[in-house]
Amino acid sequence: FTAGNWDARGRSAAERSATAGAGALAWAEEVVKGKSLKDLGALAKSSVDLGAATGTFTPGTQRFAFALTTNAGKFVYAPTAIYLASSPGAPAKGPFLAPADPMTVQAQYRSKQNAGPGGIQAIYAAKVPIPKAGTYFVLALTKGPSGTIGATGELAAAPSSEIPGVGDRPPDIATDTAATVHGNNQLLTTRLPPESMASVSFNQVLGKRPVALLFSTPQLCISRVCGPVTDVAVQVQHRFGNQVAFIHEEVYVDNQPSKGLRPQLRAFHLRTEPWLFVMNRKGTIVARLEGAFGTNEVTQAIQTALR
Repeated sequence: FTAGNWDARGRSAAERSATAGAGALAWAEEVVKGKSLKDLGALAKSSVDLGAATGTFTPGTQRFAFALTTNAGKFVYAPTAIYLASSPGAPAKGPFLAPADPMTVQAQYRSKQNAGPGGIQAIYAAKVPIPKAGTYFVLALTKGPSGTIGATGELAAAPSSEIPGVGDRPPDIATDTAATVHGNNQLLTTRLPPESMASVSFNQVLGKRPVALLFSTPQLCISRVCGPVTDVAVQVQHRFGNQVAFIHEEVYVDNQPSKGLRPQLRAFHLRTEPWLFVMNRKGTIVARLEGAFGTNEVTQAIQTALR
């Protein structure tokens, strides 16, 4: 049961999972019934690996994004819910529905870094409540065609984070444009072909119009999802570019990892990639997406900024 499965309507497994919604939640609520995380895990007939795509958590409702893969490295897509507990034997909190958000784009928006077969098609993401700082155990239960599939993980929540969040005004940074790189446009982006997200500096538009600020490096990405998420941003820009300023900032000084992070990332207290911050016309952050994200989440973030 992998990313290669398509139904009679031409929908991929990832797309079917993304639209499974209400039925998946009803199933997920039925299985919990006051059980511990360990009890719920025993319901799984098989297991896969959970790869977390987010690592920054503080108390409050937080986005937990992840991928599911088999031992052979194939991605798994099906209705999925998340459960949390302070220990495996503690009562499970949940279910928190985790729809699979498609990361595939139309051919004209696909970069060379994202052109190969077998790549990730979608990313799961759930909104989970974190009551206080500490370590939490995570269980993902997936309704597969041959029974329930389980995957386990952990998340560590810190008391606070210096990274700007929803409701904050971000640092008023100057991002790179053709003028700042003195015409050397290769310093603006490592994406092939180059995108058009450097016409203005962030500090020129913050508080004047909605802005989507993406920190990613398609060619040099450690997380290996910068290419796909930048392509997602390019596709969404095609729809909303006349209403929102889309800005892409590369990660490393002169695109050389040995020179360290660019000052723009340090101003945001970022140490990983990719990140997307979406601001409304007042300059307030309305969405913050860490790691992998798909078309639905980006579109929703943009629509929130336009309200």
